[in-house]
Amino acid sequence: MIRQETAADHPAVREVHVRAFGPEPVPALVEALRTAPAALAPMSFVAELGGRVVGHVLLSAARLDAPRRIVDVMTLSPLGVHPDAQRRGIGARLIAHALAAADEQGVPLVFLEGSPVYYRTRGFQAASPLGFRSPSLRIPDPAFQVAPLSAHEPWMTGTLVYSDTFWALDCVGLRDPEA
Repeated sequence: MIRQETAADHPAVREVHVRAFGPEPVPALVEALRTAPAALAPMSFVAELGGRVVGHVLLSAARLDAPRRIVDVMTLSPLGVHPDAQRRGIGARLIAHALAAADEQGVPLVFLEGSPVYYRTRGFQAASPLGFRSPSLRIPDPAFQVAPLSAHEPWMTGTLVYSDTFWALDCVGLRDPEA
């Protein structure tokens, strides 16, 4: 079952992300994005299996610096599924639910950094060929992806601008451990 996250879910959501990604920085990112000031309220959904939270997805506000004007968009990050529940389609269902909710709210675009193999079969496509510029040189071009929704208009191209929270927690792109 996919449903909106409640405050009572926060410990279980943290555990999902700790188990899926490790203790930092993803759990801290989720906590910070829930309360960060933003033009669009975050959308947070959990997946339950047998009464237990086993998955979570968060959409948070970002901006698109488009030629005509700034456009409020969303970023899908993070998406986490407890390792015991992976490979059952839970992540795919969370993504579909999140994209449908964003579409209902009139969000024109949802961006993410992630595996093209995984996300391209779930509504996302390469962003650069569509006229979008990545917010960081550390994001590999194939990983920079977008899902255009119903409210998207052709003039909505430009540079994605992440919220300050992503930068403050250094959750943008890949760091070179050899640098």
